[in-house]
Amino acid sequence: MRTRQTATYMPTSLRGIANRARRDPKARFRDVYRLLNEVNLRECFSGLRKSAAPGVDQVTFAEYERNLDANLADLVDRLKRKRYRARLVRRKYIPKGDGKWRPLGIPVLEDKLVQLAAARILTAIYEQDFLPVSRGYRPGSDARETSRVLAGRLAIGRYAWVVDADIRGFFEHVQFGWMVRMLEQRIDDRAFVRLIGKWLRAGVLEEDGKILHPAAGTPQGGVISPVLANIYLHYALDLWFERVVRKGASGQAMMMRYADDFVVAFERQEEAEQFLKVLPERLAKFGLELSGEKTKLVPFQRNKQEGNGGFDFLGFQYHWERSRKGTPRVQRRTSPQRLQRSVKRFTEWIKEHRHEGLAGLMGTLRRKLAGYWEYYGVSGNGRSMSKYWRLVVRGLYQWLNRRSQRRSYTWAELYALLKRHRIPEPRFTESRQTVFVFTGA
Repeated sequence: MRTRQTATYMPTSLRGIANRARRDPKARFRDVYRLLNEVNLRECFSGLRKSAAPGVDQVTFAEYERNLDANLADLVDRLKRKRYRARLVRRKYIPKGDGKWRPLGIPVLEDKLVQLAAARILTAIYEQDFLPVSRGYRPGSDARETSRVLAGRLAIGRYAWVVDADIRGFFEHVQFGWMVRMLEQRIDDRAFVRLIGKWLRAGVLEEDGKILHPAAGTPQGGVISPVLANIYLHYALDLWFERVVRKGASGQAMMMRYADDFVVAFERQEEAEQFLKVLPERLAKFGLELSGEKTKLVPFQRNKQEGNGGFDFLGFQYHWERSRKGTPRVQRRTSPQRLQRSVKRFTEWIKEHRHEGLAGLMGTLRRKLAGYWEYYGVSGNGRSMSKYWRLVVRGLYQWLNRRSQRRSYTWAELYALLKRHRIPEPRFTESRQTVFVFTGA
């Protein structure tokens, strides 16, 4: 049978769980495993991405859907009889843009399905506990909005020092024991916790055919990994910062975390230095480690011209500058490293696809640039966007003219081609009125 893609909503059973979790911060939930039933799994199936890469069994969305009723009945039966087994996770490596590779885990479709159902249960419970400092992979939160909120808070606060922190290989170092202890703070259902343990301990099939059984970690790419990451860092980092660091600071202190990427701002230098001193010990308790080369203390002082730094977060570089009236303000521009990587990825793409039909090639380019301007089109970032546009057009001119032995386009003809196919030029997609100005303490 065919299924219809429906809008994501919270079933009545999950709304009841969320309401109870909100009312009682100490409540522990029993019998959540029974929510992995056919009704909820069918709804979750409609939420899976149809075009996602298959796992080790090579079963695609379309194949599973063709016999959906029987497949769901069999899956629910195995779950009820505790005979469900997590399959190997296929590992694929994708370039990070700095010469390194990020490991991506691709579970089989059936594991993705059950993980999505479990993730919705966890979200219903833990969304009531998560703090405002945690913004990644949460309902109603996105990266650009987080960048806007951070810039605004930096502008109106008395922050002068920023700890730009990076956790080394976070997803590969989540400790199983700690993860279970954290889950049991809110979940009193051994079957459900054991189910999550099966995914954490699932073997990994490497690209060379080797099978690994990791002693720690949750593969990036797993449907349940984002909410598990937020739960882990909620206890390991967020609560500690709010209850110990910020509460004990004599000056202002603020943290913003998006998944495993976070920055911490302080008013006083000595408190920023002390935080940076004790942070490695705190993370080590949970099996985590800071990246020494990427973690640093940055001066971020609104009235200081010499030696004042900027820092990168979520693809943007944050810095102080003065308006035409001389008022200090926080601005965002595309991180130079991110801009360089974006240009490199575009060059690799046009080089590989330059021989495709123009209609399809221009259609893909239109979508790529629309997405780029949608994210980076913030007030104050015009210079970086213009630079990216110039480099993109230059790359197009270079590689489209290599489609044959003679030059295919003059500059005028190339710009006419871009106009004909409605290729979007740089544009602001965030209100130009969104300027973060310091108005005093």
